[in-house]
Amino acid sequence: MTLKRVVLALLLLALLTTGYFYFVLNWSYSSGERAGWIQKLSKKGWVCKTWEGELALVSIPGSSTVEKFQFTVADDAVAAELTQVMGKRVTLHYEEKVGLPTSCFGETRHYVTKVAVASDISLSPGVVVHTQPAEPASTPASAPEGVR
Repeated sequence: MTLKRVVLALLLLALLTTGYFYFVLNWSYSSGERAGWIQKLSKKGWVCKTWEGELALVSIPGSSTVEKFQFTVADDAVAAELTQVMGKRVTLHYEEKVGLPTSCFGETRHYVTKVAVASDISLSPGVVVHTQPAEPASTPASAPEGVR
């Protein structure tokens, strides 16, 4: 009878632990986007390897104050995308996970799930620098021969 209770207690504890981790890994406390330049991306960890990165957030181009956004990437495909766009201004979509008990799941609470290259740089409200080159102007097809 005592052995049966111990086994049931251990089974219940394992079930509760599994449920807790399932909930924490699939639920996000917050989500959002950050834009900037990826400064660092590396795979770290003694046993559990995760991608850890740093995004430089520059509020005004040319300013000396740079805020850094530390993030974790769990998906190798997203890490490969980040590696391809290093050196370009990007927008990262992230989810903040709260309640993970160890650093085995990542060193930060911010998990990047998507990456997109930012095509415009906003200097101030209403002032935008387009980073993609303008398309060449085409000549009109119906213009007379000497007018072109």
